[in-house]
Amino acid sequence: MDYNKLADLLYPTAVNTDVWENKYPKRELKTGAEVTRFAPSPTGSLHIGHFFQCLCDSYIAKSTGGLFFFRVEDTDKKREVEGSVDNAINTLEKFGIFYDEGVMKNGEEKGEYGPYLQSARTEIYRSYAKKLVASGRAYPCFCEKPENFEEVKEKRQEQLEENFALQQKDPCRDLSLEEVEQKLSQNKPFALRLKSLGDPEKSFKFKDEVKGEREIRENSKDIILIKSDGLPVYAFAHAVDDHLMRTTLVIRGEEWYPSLASHLELFDAMGFERVKYAHNPVISKIDENGGKRKISKRKDKEGNMAYFIETGYPVNSIKEYLLTLANSNFEIWRRQNPEKSLEEFEFKAEKITSSNPMFDFAKLNDISKTIISKMTAEEVYQELSRWASEFDKEFFEVISRDENYTKAVLNIDRETPKPRKDIAKMSDVKESVWGYMFNEYFKPEYELENANVENLKEVVATYTNIYNHADTKDEWFARIKEMSGGLGYAVDNKEFKANPEKFKGNVALVCEYIRIALTGRKNSPDLYSISQVLGENEVKRRFELLLKSI
Repeated sequence: MDYNKLADLLYPTAVNTDVWENKYPKRELKTGAEVTRFAPSPTGSLHIGHFFQCLCDSYIAKSTGGLFFFRVEDTDKKREVEGSVDNAINTLEKFGIFYDEGVMKNGEEKGEYGPYLQSARTEIYRSYAKKLVASGRAYPCFCEKPENFEEVKEKRQEQLEENFALQQKDPCRDLSLEEVEQKLSQNKPFALRLKSLGDPEKSFKFKDEVKGEREIRENSKDIILIKSDGLPVYAFAHAVDDHLMRTTLVIRGEEWYPSLASHLELFDAMGFERVKYAHNPVISKIDENGGKRKISKRKDKEGNMAYFIETGYPVNSIKEYLLTLANSNFEIWRRQNPEKSLEEFEFKAEKITSSNPMFDFAKLNDISKTIISKMTAEEVYQELSRWASEFDKEFFEVISRDENYTKAVLNIDRETPKPRKDIAKMSDVKESVWGYMFNEYFKPEYELENANVENLKEVVATYTNIYNHADTKDEWFARIKEMSGGLGYAVDNKEFKANPEKFKGNVALVCEYIRIALTGRKNSPDLYSISQVLGENEVKRRFELLLKSI
């Protein structure tokens, strides 16, 4: 076979690869600096797994003094969703992740190693495809896609995951030059396949940055490199692009691990220096049957990064939680450095956890509550306003009508030695925590389970007549204690515990009744502070409202 002639037949206009090698020289970076990339497919909103990888990419590049770029793998046009690229860029911006090179908004790009859209790099791919054909390492496949293609594809994927070799060879592998010329003269479309030289009975050692040294079977599959529409598949585009963009470390999900042997063979066949790989774990959850599964953007709200934006989790809450899943030493670092910025954490690829982490909302919420509890009222107000202005415009109008009042609400039990931890995300402020502080959301619906309604009404009616808004906190509590004793409640808790049958209850129960009248709930932040922020008129209005409502 005259492979040079075959290459000229298939790709007559392709330029020599030297053109691209000269255009994209090796980057001048210090020793140890890593070049990483975030390369999602534009198939809708950003998946948490992709963001997880992106976070690792950005941290490693920054920690090593390297470079981080954003490439879009848009060669599967059937799955492409309009607006996905801008959505991904906006999501990264909101989470404070910025890249050095790559695709920008509205189709613009920055950097000298583009285009950063794979669909704009077809001329480059043709050059390297021609080189592979000329070296006898690739051949045209004219086979038509079978009607049961998806079934065949699924079966092949199962075999791939089980690391079996597909023994049958492609019938086009041994076509003569004359047969290829004949099919081309008939305008038959062709895909390009790798001519694998691997032996499935042999294996080789490879060091993964996460999994460590492993033994892998050689690839023996003639994988497709370029589809019949002229666009490359992931394997080929990945090899060409990461070579020319001078990527040093590829971080990707462990679902790509079974494909590693074929990707390495492709790097070797093209004479490229191999990149380092870090196959990070897949964020999972327990399904309804008790088994582990990968989080799905379609099935699980937490699978979609838009969910965290729309519900108002602070940026650092999500990043900090994901760092606890990503790097095994992060939580130790955080305990030792509770006040340090996340940007000061030195992320290491070898510390990426090797087991699939389980997504845990309880842990995320605990982290987020702690982060928010350390914020000032001003900071929470700014965060709340940004969120509400986009996702709850009615609430935004309410909280912005009187900024000072809203900040006073948010400052209750804040900036103290033990600040209250009851807000995990901004939507909590209205939905479950502080809504009752705004008249628009306070309703005469009271937690009365196990409550003595007559005693409650008696306490509220009496307190209405003696309430003094000018009282200091000590005076306020002294007034409640005095009233409690007069109504038959114990003011000495030890005495109450010794003889509970002698009393209607204790001072704590009296405060609970007052709390129910003001907030509708048995539990709330500091009752005195709530009264002071609501104001005298509103306090008395709510007392009257309870007496009329129950």
